[in-house]
Amino acid sequence: MKLIIGKKRRTIGLITGLFLGLILTTMISGCILERGGVIIEAFSTLSSATVSPSVTQSPTNTPSPSNTPKPTVTSSPTVTPTSTPTLHPMSILSARERTYPGSAITIEETLEPGANYYRYIAWYASDGLKIYGLLTVPFGVMPVTGWPAIVFNHGYIAPEAYKTTERYIGYVDLLARNGYIVYKIDYRGHDRSEGEAHGAYGDPGYTTDVLNAVSSLQAFPLADAQRIGMWGHSMGGFLTLRAMVISPGIKAGVIWAGVVGSYPELICCWRHPSPRVPTLSPDPDYRFSWRVDWVNLYGSPEQNPDFWMALSANSYLYDLSGPIQLHHGTGDSEVPVEFSEDLDQQILAVGKPVEYYQYEGDNHNIANYFNLAMQRTIEFFDRYLKDGG
Repeated sequence: MKLIIGKKRRTIGLITGLFLGLILTTMISGCILERGGVIIEAFSTLSSATVSPSVTQSPTNTPSPSNTPKPTVTSSPTVTPTSTPTLHPMSILSARERTYPGSAITIEETLEPGANYYRYIAWYASDGLKIYGLLTVPFGVMPVTGWPAIVFNHGYIAPEAYKTTERYIGYVDLLARNGYIVYKIDYRGHDRSEGEAHGAYGDPGYTTDVLNAVSSLQAFPLADAQRIGMWGHSMGGFLTLRAMVISPGIKAGVIWAGVVGSYPELICCWRHPSPRVPTLSPDPDYRFSWRVDWVNLYGSPEQNPDFWMALSANSYLYDLSGPIQLHHGTGDSEVPVEFSEDLDQQILAVGKPVEYYQYEGDNHNIANYFNLAMQRTIEFFDRYLKDGG
């Protein structure tokens, strides 16, 4: 096992005369127009003056009119605006341009409680869809600012096989027992969640669901909006890393066996073992053949590196919203351990806090060292969400 810890904007015009009977008429009108929050103030002044002298005098000298040149009117050049390049929907900058308002969390069903916490099926809104999930709330007296909370991002499970109350229950239980609200969300198209499941790597829908879950927890009366963390396994690790370079609201993240390589690495270095196990595989090609389609459209990573790096959370690690803890087994046959090793070094290189634990010979689920990995996970969240909250 290896542990690496890194540290880290009116006006009035006055007309006077020297003649008797001077009559001055001045009309001043003003109007204020308000459109779209911008106030435009326009003043117009109409003036007329009639002068009738009582004595007519012949002028001794009548000056000849001078030829006053008229001012030359110079037209302003017409500026043709340049169009802003359209960002790819999966690019990090595109994701940052969106808003993630979330919604109130609605409890739809009360389940049997856990050892020291309540359990519910609850939903929130994301892109107008109802996204369901398993929600836990600790027993006891709530802290003054609310309970620290964790958005829980599960790994790939075939949507048609996924059930809210049947997957990752042991993980959720240990986090909930230690005084956390846990919200294990069911991405769109999973179990009762509305919408279509298009996968995580070629479509922004799951990332949107994750970020709306953060906003929904921040508005949840029992949660502390300043102490929101995130946990992710495999594909859920991919979503966790993306969320933490998009949103500043995630204070700490834990990733187990994460698909955390850059897109060029996903293209070159991630292949499925054979035979595949559909309910365990992270399945990068699920539903949409994004690899082939994007290479045909944009070129390979060698031909168009800027495009591929713009999609990768790894290009924006200096914007990480908080410390990250990484776990990976060296015997993982689903996701290369090199992804976590490389990410650890990349985070260290930008001066951000990271912890990396490697488990010799362990598999994709870190089954042999599960209790130790969970203990380290809870201690990490305690340090950055409880003590650091």
